[in-house]
Amino acid sequence: MMKSRPYIHIFFDLDHTIWDFEASSAQAFEMLFDHFGLYEKGITSIDEFSRSYHQFNNALWALYREGGIEKEVLRSLRFRQTLESFGIDQPGLDEEMSAFYLDVAPRIVRLEPGAAELLEHLKDKYCLHLITNGFAEVQYTKLREGNLRHFFQQIITSEEAGVKKPDPQIFQLALKLSGALPHQSLMVGDDPEVDILGAKSCGIDQVLYNPKGLPSSVEPTYEIRKLSELTNLL
Repeated sequence: MMKSRPYIHIFFDLDHTIWDFEASSAQAFEMLFDHFGLYEKGITSIDEFSRSYHQFNNALWALYREGGIEKEVLRSLRFRQTLESFGIDQPGLDEEMSAFYLDVAPRIVRLEPGAAELLEHLKDKYCLHLITNGFAEVQYTKLREGNLRHFFQQIITSEEAGVKKPDPQIFQLALKLSGALPHQSLMVGDDPEVDILGAKSCGIDQVLYNPKGLPSSVEPTYEIRKLSELTNLL
């Protein structure tokens, strides 16, 4: 598909777009499982524990994006609910596990296939920026540990912006900070609702990174299965 506009600014999502969140998180869970002796506590499978955690985490993140809970509540509650689902009631364990996970996971560098090569290829041709809903301190750790910070001129986190994607205000702030106009800009992300719909509401063209080819209720300007396809698109 040929581009319709001469893009100058490219805004990227971080988790699941540049950062391979699933791979990083999976290794962190293996470390967490051993560190806290969860097998001895009656949880016989890391996969079983991970599935339960992600079920609660996804629901709590949806509530967090809507402003229904604070991040401190999300951080510990997702582990507390997971432990309770296995019949484990050990006061303070949820907060210990949360602190361990948040310290370890962002230091396990796993990038989406072709991400580093793509950013290296684009950095001298376009103005690259980042818009992320992740916790600020965690996301900055990922950028530092992954040697990614130098690729991006502006980094906009939802915590610092005071609003979360898909709220149009965070995209408007990103445009303002980067000195970009909507027609000069392109948003690249994996979430149809959060990244694509949010950018579309501000008149920004979008690229849906959809490596698994999942159906989407939102039609993006472009869709790619591999990050390397973005180079051809541009």
